[in-house]
Amino acid sequence: MFVDSHCHLDKLKATEEHGIAQVLQDARNAKVEHMLCIGVALDDFSQMQEIVGTHADVSYSCGVHPLYVAKHGFAEAELAQLCARDDVVAVGETGLDYYYDKDHIPQQQESFARHIEIANQVHKPLIIHTRDARQDTIAMLREGRAERCRGVMHCFTESMAMAEQALDLGFYISISGIVTFASAEELRDVVRNVPLERLLIETDAPWLAPVPHRGKENQPAYVSHVAECVAKLKDVSVEEVAAVTRENFYQLFRSAKRAS
Repeated sequence: MFVDSHCHLDKLKATEEHGIAQVLQDARNAKVEHMLCIGVALDDFSQMQEIVGTHADVSYSCGVHPLYVAKHGFAEAELAQLCARDDVVAVGETGLDYYYDKDHIPQQQESFARHIEIANQVHKPLIIHTRDARQDTIAMLREGRAERCRGVMHCFTESMAMAEQALDLGFYISISGIVTFASAEELRDVVRNVPLERLLIETDAPWLAPVPHRGKENQPAYVSHVAECVAKLKDVSVEEVAAVTRENFYQLFRSAKRAS
């Protein structure tokens, strides 16, 4: 059985058109036992909770994505209150993105620093988005003592050197459908070198659908294709990738409910 460690169920067009039930059933039919739905803005939290909160095989996080900070703002007190809820399993998506937004770097950094503080306060792992900000991301994690709460570098596309720095902080490396893209040889090298015991797999649905579904709306059911690619790169069975990454997920996100 697989775990999709990072998806945005509330952002799928399929969810809007057909409701969440079919998306979840498709995932279950594809042997996905659990999905972590990721919060990206405080304004969206209530709606996300309404969509996924009644399903035992879906957990959710709360955070403000770095690309949402400028548009949606950042209310530290509200974030801290929501992240302290028993039904929130992680803090994020947070981090730094200098690729798409170079105009609000100070705001991103302030938000990121507060997320790290809150994660340590509530003893929940961080979900990190980083792009074109390798040095600052690691520096801020170190400065904020993020090794105390740990977390995951989601949808990893950075260098092996950065992966090693994140691993040293106790973080996991999460692999998305990008690993199946022809242009992703550097990422495949990272997968070959990071121990399986420190990897997670994800879809980041509705984005980044893996081959052979590239160009379509992504969904949690497709996480098996990520596992298949990782298995080939690690020269192990898909079943081993599924079992180890599933256990990694529950070790990190300790309040996520295991399948009964």
